[in-house]
Amino acid sequence: MAPPAQSQRSPSPSQPSGKSEVSDLKLQLRQLAGSRAPGVDDSKRELFKKVISYMTVGIDVSSLFGEMVMCSATSDIVLKKMCYLYVGNYAKVNPDLALLTINFLQRDCNDEDPMIRGLALRSLCSLRVANFVEYLVGPLGSGLKDSNSYVRMVAVIGVLKLYHISASTCVDADFPSILKHLMLNDSDTQVVANCLSALQEIWSAEASTSEEASREREALISKPVIYYLLNRIREFSEWAQCLVLELVTKYVPSDSSEIFDIMNLLEDRLQHANGAVVLATIKVFLHLTLSMTDVHQQVYERIKAPLLTLVSSGSPEQSYAVLSHLHLLVMRAPYIFSSDYKHFYCQYNEPSYVKRLKLEMLTAVANESNTYEIVTELCEYAANVDIPIARESIRAVGKIALQQYDVNAIVDRLLQFLEMEKDYVTAEALVLVKDLLRKYPQWSHDCIAVVGNISSKNVQEPKAKAALIWMLGEYSQDMQDAPYILESLVENWDEEHSAEVRLHLLTAVMKCFFKRPPETQNALGTALAAGIADFHQDVHDRALFYYRILQYNVSVAERVVNPPKQAVSVFADTQSSEIKDRIFDEFNSLSVVYQKPSYMFTDKEHRGPFEFSDELGNLSIGGEAADNVVSAQRVEENDKDLLLTTSEKEETRGSSNNGSAYTAPYDGSSTSVFALQTHIESAISNPTAADHSPQASLAIDDLLGLGLPAAPAPPSPQLKLNTTAALDPSTFQHKWRQLPVALSQVCLNTQ
Repeated sequence: MAPPAQSQRSPSPSQPSGKSEVSDLKLQLRQLAGSRAPGVDDSKRELFKKVISYMTVGIDVSSLFGEMVMCSATSDIVLKKMCYLYVGNYAKVNPDLALLTINFLQRDCNDEDPMIRGLALRSLCSLRVANFVEYLVGPLGSGLKDSNSYVRMVAVIGVLKLYHISASTCVDADFPSILKHLMLNDSDTQVVANCLSALQEIWSAEASTSEEASREREALISKPVIYYLLNRIREFSEWAQCLVLELVTKYVPSDSSEIFDIMNLLEDRLQHANGAVVLATIKVFLHLTLSMTDVHQQVYERIKAPLLTLVSSGSPEQSYAVLSHLHLLVMRAPYIFSSDYKHFYCQYNEPSYVKRLKLEMLTAVANESNTYEIVTELCEYAANVDIPIARESIRAVGKIALQQYDVNAIVDRLLQFLEMEKDYVTAEALVLVKDLLRKYPQWSHDCIAVVGNISSKNVQEPKAKAALIWMLGEYSQDMQDAPYILESLVENWDEEHSAEVRLHLLTAVMKCFFKRPPETQNALGTALAAGIADFHQDVHDRALFYYRILQYNVSVAERVVNPPKQAVSVFADTQSSEIKDRIFDEFNSLSVVYQKPSYMFTDKEHRGPFEFSDELGNLSIGGEAADNVVSAQRVEENDKDLLLTTSEKEETRGSSNNGSAYTAPYDGSSTSVFALQTHIESAISNPTAADHSPQASLAIDDLLGLGLPAAPAPPSPQLKLNTTAALDPSTFQHKWRQLPVALSQVCLNTQ
């Protein structure tokens, strides 16, 4: 049987078939460079396409620069475009080769075809080589006066490119004045828009060094310029309209009649199909009426319909962007949007980020009249297959309850959540019930009756477990099994990895001890011993603090740990009013989408976690410090008192228990843990003796101050830094090598 024939695969146009492919292209281009045979332009197109495809995938084809330039001598605009693309890509990397393109680009700038003139001028300005600046001034001046609007439009942007290459050349050629004249007199609106954009950038950069540029920048927002642009705004493209509207927001009208004139002129822009134009118009309306409270509220009513229309139409990304701005307005004036809450209901086919934003807005617009409908809708989302959205919906229900709207019905809904057999629902509901009890203590009886039936073994999330433990400690007098549940949690102390849960457990056991001491004594002793032996600093410090305050006085400890509590009236907001106002000032920008001011995601100090800089490793000693270095001989003479001095005076110790100090670190052995537990339990069982025994103040070097008779241990000498010590680097290195080895470890790789 004959073997199957191999399929013939043609090489991909984006991949060279061999090492000599680029050389073959170079040879073919050279052959076609001077040819005028029929169909030669078609052959050039195929070769140009191969060159551009190789360049696109990252293959170096700069060796073809000369041949590409020679082949560009044609009237075929397609070949011109591909050649300009090639030249613009390699000119900055190879400025010497780019010099070959100057002649033919300048020649094309005078071509009869305005399209070729514009493309050549754009390519000439895109070379971005500082040595070629002198070749740009002439073509740019001719381009700004060209009869074709496309050439003028390209020339205006070319002036801006020239400014970034050489600002002095641009200003000396008086190009800004020419742009200003074009902006106010040109018949083409795209040319006007490009002039406005270029002038804003140039004069903003020059304003710091030139008073004239500063005056010109202020003149852009003068009444004649603003009115001229507004009267032509319907002729502009969508991008240009946004540019003009952004400029109008900086204009300060002289009186209220001028404000109404501008708003009437822009009224129809609110009906525009483009969302960017609508948002830019809304920003103008909002900023113009900030000082007019009644009119400002009417503006909210007027812009509501266009925004809701944009939310329901378009892509999810556009909906999210518009919703972000609508969310900002809802937070500032929720009562205006309260009747439109149904627009914020989640659709089944919406992405999660849109649903999450809508849930926040439902929470914000909730009031007495619509709470029942909103909470009913949110409860439906709790069974959503999208678990993060289900969690957010439960949190939204809790937030509405904290706003004092229909609390009775909402508490019943949350208690129903606790009875659901879904772990994440129970976890979120526990956290919310804890916050509700902090604000509405009168609901404790109903809530605790349901919370008491929840097994702590079924709650695994740290925040939910911490909330459950808080309720066990706060309402232990109403929960029959509270001490025993806490005791079982304490016994599994080592299995609990969350420091937050361990901290809440310490506090809950303390509270339970003050309310039901006989049942909680053993659990408290075990918890304090485990807490003091804990490696987490906060847990260790809290446990040590609780023990010492118990040792000092139990009644004082109760007043500190479990004082009479007042209901929480207002929970802290996550954002300050200043930040919200700053975001509002940056309306129609990324600040609204990110929900943070622009300086938080643009300045270096607000770009996230600290990143290591090489400069930190290059610290050097200044010249003044070098004068203070002592000689090596002096160092040898004062070797003992070089860097550290020992205080020979013993610090007197206070006779009271609260003056004790921590002097014995935990050794980590299991025997010490059991010893600590036994001593703590004995101290807790007889707190009076611990308070009044004269020997209690002496037996504190066992870390806990157990109140047992013991001989006072001499205090260790105190170390203090010698502030006058000085040492040169070579002597320090010599002494460092003379020190004995404190610890040596050898790690063997068994793999």
